[in-house]
Amino acid sequence: MSNKTETLEYPFESLSYNILPGASDYTCLKHNISLTNTSQFRTEVGTIHDNVHIKDISVDENRFFNYTIIKPKNKTVAENVIFLLHGFNEKDWTKYLSWAQAICEGTGSHIVLFPLAFHMQRAPKYWSNKRHMYKLSENRKERYPNIIDSTLSNVAISMRLHAMPQRFIYSGLQSYYDIIQLIEEFKTGKNPHISKDFSFNIFAYSIGGFLAQILKLTNYNNYFSDSKMCLFCSGTTFNRFSSVSKFILDSEANVALYSFLIEHFDKFLKTDNILNHYILNDHLEGEVFNCMLDYQKKRVFREDLLRKHEDQIYAITLTKDKVIPSFEIINTLKGAYRDINIKVDELDFDRPYTHVNPFPANLSSDQQVTDDFNLVFNKVCDFFNA
Repeated sequence: MSNKTETLEYPFESLSYNILPGASDYTCLKHNISLTNTSQFRTEVGTIHDNVHIKDISVDENRFFNYTIIKPKNKTVAENVIFLLHGFNEKDWTKYLSWAQAICEGTGSHIVLFPLAFHMQRAPKYWSNKRHMYKLSENRKERYPNIIDSTLSNVAISMRLHAMPQRFIYSGLQSYYDIIQLIEEFKTGKNPHISKDFSFNIFAYSIGGFLAQILKLTNYNNYFSDSKMCLFCSGTTFNRFSSVSKFILDSEANVALYSFLIEHFDKFLKTDNILNHYILNDHLEGEVFNCMLDYQKKRVFREDLLRKHEDQIYAITLTKDKVIPSFEIINTLKGAYRDINIKVDELDFDRPYTHVNPFPANLSSDQQVTDDFNLVFNKVCDFFNA
């Protein structure tokens, strides 16, 4: 860490954990109604009986955890905050520390590194145990001989989403409500390093950008009205992702998730009382979530929202990104008829890189990597400082 910044940690308790699968009855606080779980979409497909497949609502690590703030050493109380949202199936913050440091030094803002549900420090350590995960991956390959990219890195999340694809929505909603909760905690002075009158922006990478768009476009309580959103390798609808990767999802989980969220989602909503309520019944966050799943569905609704905030959104894409392709981000953010004035900068580094690893750590001493890193984060900081 730079001698210009320092790192702090603060505890957080998710008050929205009780939306997660594992209970029989739920309560919607907004409408003050009880909801009975009617979902029949329970399957043993993809499940190997061990403590990877446990009730989501019972995972204490996902409910109680610490979030991190990287701040300028010479600044005690922040007037300006930037939330940094990470990618899919991330297990530690290592690659993001230099990103956060660059944004902190370039903007003078406090950077909040907040983990999404069941990611980073919010997942049981067992799910990252290399020996156990290797064994599970080998078992999974035996069960599905044609599986692609099953690895010890993605087997836990792949098994859980394969067996229960709606986890993607439940954990997404929890993450959404958690960030709203954190903002409200800051506004009440719960964090001594954040002013009650703070302003904030969002820097989001990969799937973190999916959540960032839902937050920004929903604009709960007008909290996000003045917030800028910078997307890096992100910005498209879910069905334009290519998530099969040894670091993200295996092919069986990807097929199950796509089938649930894209091909048959409307049918599943008819049989799932909880999801039906949050997606279709007076929850704008659910409607926005829905419009970000499929490029074709609710396109006009999505594009109207993007157009409304076009001056506050900026995206940086990478030409060789195979997971979230640059042209798909442009299609989504600029609209089907290219009538949305969101600035998108497409970059292409003159060296090997991937979506998961745009700035390879093993080449950190390489001047080209350093120059590429500085190019990206100078653009990020210029956007936030403008």
